[in-house]
Amino acid sequence: MADNPDIRFADFTTGEKLRVIALTARMAKRGAGGDGVDISDLQRRVERIENQALRRKKK
Repeated sequence: MADNPDIRFADFTTGEKLRVIALTARMAKRGAGGDGVDISDLQRRVERIENQALRRKKK
C-alpha cells in the first residue's frame, strides 16, 4: 500500500483487510528472527491482494 498511492485501506474488503493484517504480523514475526530472514513470499502475497483490490476499484 505504501508503494501504490492509488489504493487506500478503505478500498479493501473486510476479508482482504484481515489477510493483509495477518500477513503483516507474520512478516513482523519473521523479521524479529534477524536480518537474514526472507519475507519476500509474504510481501508477494500482500502485493497480490493489493492488485486485486486495485483492479476492483478501477472497474
